[in-house]
Amino acid sequence: MKSLDPRVTRLPEISVPEQELSKSALDQFGTFEVFVKPKEGKPFQHEGSVHAPNLEMGYILAKETFTRRFSCSSLCVVATKEISVSPITDGKQNIYDILEKPIVERGENTPFEIYHLTKRGKQHVHVGSVEANSPLEAMHAARGFVHTDQIIFNIWAIPTAAIRFTASEEQNRWSTLPEKKFRDASDYKG
Repeated sequence: MKSLDPRVTRLPEISVPEQELSKSALDQFGTFEVFVKPKEGKPFQHEGSVHAPNLEMGYILAKETFTRRFSCSSLCVVATKEISVSPITDGKQNIYDILEKPIVERGENTPFEIYHLTKRGKQHVHVGSVEANSPLEAMHAARGFVHTDQIIFNIWAIPTAAIRFTASEEQNRWSTLPEKKFRDASDYKG
C-alpha cells in the first residue's frame, strides 16, 4: 500500500538503507521576517517569522499571524536570506566599535534599511535608511543614527528593494471601525 504523505514517500526503502530521495521543490517553504509599525510615527520593529512559498504569500500570512489581535498602522516582510547581519556583541561593547572596515566599491549605491538591537531580549527596531554599495558599507553609514551613549548590540542591513511594504492603497486594511473596538485591550475592564 502506497502512502499519499510526501514525508513518507521520500523516505528510503527499507531494503536499501543508503538510498536518499530528493525533496520536491515546494516541500520546504522559505522563511520571511515580519516587521510591524504599531502606530503612525513609530518605527517598524521586528515581530517574528513566517514560512511561505513566496514574498506575497509571506505578506498575507504575516498579516494574518501578527496583526489580528492588535492594531497596527503598517506591515512589511522580507526574505530572511536578504538580511545582512553584523556580529552580536557581549556586555557593554558597541558593535560599531568592532565592526570591520568595508572595502569601498565603485558602482551605483542602492538604498538599505537599517535595524538596531539596542536591548537584549527585545526586537530589532528600524532606525533609518542609507545608500551604499554593500551591506557592510550600509552598516558603517548607519553610525550616524546612534545617539552618543547608546549601545548597539547588533545591526541588520536590508536592501529596500527586497522588502514588501504595505502600499498606500492597502492602508485602509489597518483602520479599525469605531463600532468594532473589540480588538483593543482598553475595551476590556479588569
